[in-house]
Amino acid sequence: MLRDISPQSLFMGLLAGFVGWASAFAVVLQGLSAVGATPEQAASGLMALSVSMGLCAIVLSLRTKLPISIAWSTPGAALLATSGAIDGGFSVAVGAFIICAILIIISGVWKPLGRAVSRIPAPLANAMLAGVLLGLCLAPVKAVAFNPILGLPIVIAWLVVGRFNRLLAVPAALLAFIAVMIFGIDFPPNALADLGSSIAPPIEFVMPEFTLAGLVGIALPLFVVTMASQNIPGTAVFRANGYDTPPGPLFATTGFFSLLSAPFGGHAVNLAAITAALCAGEDAHPDPAKRYWAAVFGGVFYIVFGLLAGLVTAFITIAPSILIEAVAGLALIGAFAGSVVAAFKDDDAREAAAVTFIVTAAGLTFYGVSGAFWGLLAGGLIYVLTHLRNRRNTT
Repeated sequence: MLRDISPQSLFMGLLAGFVGWASAFAVVLQGLSAVGATPEQAASGLMALSVSMGLCAIVLSLRTKLPISIAWSTPGAALLATSGAIDGGFSVAVGAFIICAILIIISGVWKPLGRAVSRIPAPLANAMLAGVLLGLCLAPVKAVAFNPILGLPIVIAWLVVGRFNRLLAVPAALLAFIAVMIFGIDFPPNALADLGSSIAPPIEFVMPEFTLAGLVGIALPLFVVTMASQNIPGTAVFRANGYDTPPGPLFATTGFFSLLSAPFGGHAVNLAAITAALCAGEDAHPDPAKRYWAAVFGGVFYIVFGLLAGLVTAFITIAPSILIEAVAGLALIGAFAGSVVAAFKDDDAREAAAVTFIVTAAGLTFYGVSGAFWGLLAGGLIYVLTHLRNRRNTT
């Protein structure tokens, strides 16, 4: 097994770990904070997710000898960012994370649930995701309006580097954000001392609470988004690179590691898509049977980055929130564009997708339930009525 290690797999694992972590950790912190997490709890959640997805990638890849890349649910974090605080605070959100993890496990071991999720009309799932992402994708524009001197370097770095290498565009924006912080922000007194005290890994256990609002407003939309936007596409990327394995055990394993991270603030881990292509492609190793080490190394680097979560979170709390939202928004523009195209390409489902998108993007909360659920419900109703009408017209 050790003889299969190569310099290519080490490099691609580092690249996958860095790109996956640096491109989306801002979204994770934004999402956890939005549902009531304190900075300490958000740092704990970031670390728990990083360690869980790193261990999950290592376990699955070594067990199957396949390059199975794992990531956190970036669309799920974006969903949390637009959901807002829920009655009962972060404890209720953690309870919802646990329910979501259990549902992912069940979808892997009980085929009817997995089939039910796969039968959710793709235009509606993508429209819901687009509605969730819209608000965050507007943040870069708002950051430039807030302070062009601080906001423009972040956007320009993303734009320029993205023309040469799309994978490195968001890390470049992150580096620009760090430069803006160092040279453009006046640090509060004792800020550097506080950063030094934040190096230790943050661990915050959160006692979960289970409520109906948490189930309907967070757990169910988070489960749908994670499965429809991450796990199912992840298996497609895997197959596209010549690997074929039953997805059920993979789903169940990601659900198990999601369950481990949930009490410490982690929302969900799942199969990766972009980083999966990095680890499963020819650049990881000429021999497909030896590419699994790239995913293993990617998992190792996720764990290393996760242990720095306290320092990263402490650094970010010093910055104006709109700047970190801008980095998060830039990381999600590609996902937003892809979801919009997929949502509206089907003529028969276009109206239902539009209703789903509008209701979700409105971000309104009724009875403590977030707009993502109501958007999917409203769009589903229009979808059913449209198909009933079309069926009558053809008979």
